[in-house]
Amino acid sequence: MIRYELSCDNGHAFEGWFGSADDFDRQQEMALVSCPTCGSTHVAKRLMAPSVSTARKKERRQELAVQTGQREMMMKLREIVSTIRANSEDVGERFPEEARKIHYGEAEQRGLIGRASAEDVRDLLEEGVDVAPLPILPDDTN
Repeated sequence: MIRYELSCDNGHAFEGWFGSADDFDRQQEMALVSCPTCGSTHVAKRLMAPSVSTARKKERRQELAVQTGQREMMMKLREIVSTIRANSEDVGERFPEEARKIHYGEAEQRGLIGRASAEDVRDLLEEGVDVAPLPILPDDTN
């Protein structure tokens, strides 16, 4: 694909994407390229600065994409954790006991959060109690 900066005879500037330089020429000859503002088919290419991609630029773009992805993931994770906390009862150290009561039908079904040792979590999982740790996010400890 190739991108051209274009302008019509009425001075409107716009861009167009084409499969190749020949594709642009063919479409222009057939009056298929038109200004999106006024509809004029008298369109010409504008002077464009070349887009030169260096290894450093490519590396920086990839780095920015990763950072953006990480920020988006962290925002989503914060939203999920916040929703879980808002819709759960914090039972603190009683978590293993309360989770068992719910699992065995001795207490009302509800969302729980709390604290449990690694051994308690292992025991709960072996009993078939569904538990999962909430992540500790960077801002949670500040």
